[in-house]
Amino acid sequence: MLSTKENKNSDIKINAPDSFISIEVKNLKKHFKGKRKIESVKAVDGVTFHVEHGEFFGLLGSNGAGKTTTINILTGAVSPTEGTAVVGGYNVRTDLKEIKEIISVCPQEPSVYTFLTGIENIQFFGNLHLMSKKEILERAEELLKLLGLYDDRKRKTKRYSGGMLRQLSLIIALINEPDILFLDEPTVGMDPRARRKVWEFLGSIRRQNRTVILTTHYIEEAEALCDRVAIIDYGKVIAIGPPKKLIEEYEVTNLEEVFMKITGRRIVEGI
Repeated sequence: MLSTKENKNSDIKINAPDSFISIEVKNLKKHFKGKRKIESVKAVDGVTFHVEHGEFFGLLGSNGAGKTTTINILTGAVSPTEGTAVVGGYNVRTDLKEIKEIISVCPQEPSVYTFLTGIENIQFFGNLHLMSKKEILERAEELLKLLGLYDDRKRKTKRYSGGMLRQLSLIIALINEPDILFLDEPTVGMDPRARRKVWEFLGSIRRQNRTVILTTHYIEEAEALCDRVAIIDYGKVIAIGPPKKLIEEYEVTNLEEVFMKITGRRIVEGI
């Protein structure tokens, strides 16, 4: 049975299953002015997709394809040029305050204070979410152990490796147990062992019925974690669906080959 969910400030009516659609994007565009007034860069060019509640959804594409810009629009970092996006029932144009209360973001560049220790960074961001000291410490201990940073929690983060900083950023993003989590290239720069550890951890999040939106250009990451992926190229969605279904539909062996079959080049080549 389908039901209709409509926010009073939203111009999108969502015909959603009872499980509720967490994110609905329609004809989303973001154009940036170039160096000359007549130039315009179409970073996002008519993107449409939805993400169901509890779904692990991937945005897969080359660097510069429009993945991060899409995330920035959904999280309120930039405003769309055209189109509409609803996050958790709230419109990104009018309801950013409400959206920020239900989401968390793990940015592409780690956002930590290097003069603080790992645990001090976690406590700082936990305080911003008005969590109690007990809640922060209990949650921090659990996450630090799961990601293998517990023994390094009292070290200054200026001594952390790039991979450790990304793991800490992921912990910070999860400290308040958000309803909707945005992960922007969370494993870039990690060695294979650390990346696998994060994949195992993110796999456990899938079982928590939490909505996750992941941007990545790693084929294995998308195939291992995502219930569905939207493949983005030049700011447009060129294919969308469960990884296995896309692979079967295009009669290939992996998502890299799906991308190559549509575009004629590899994802890692960039644009």
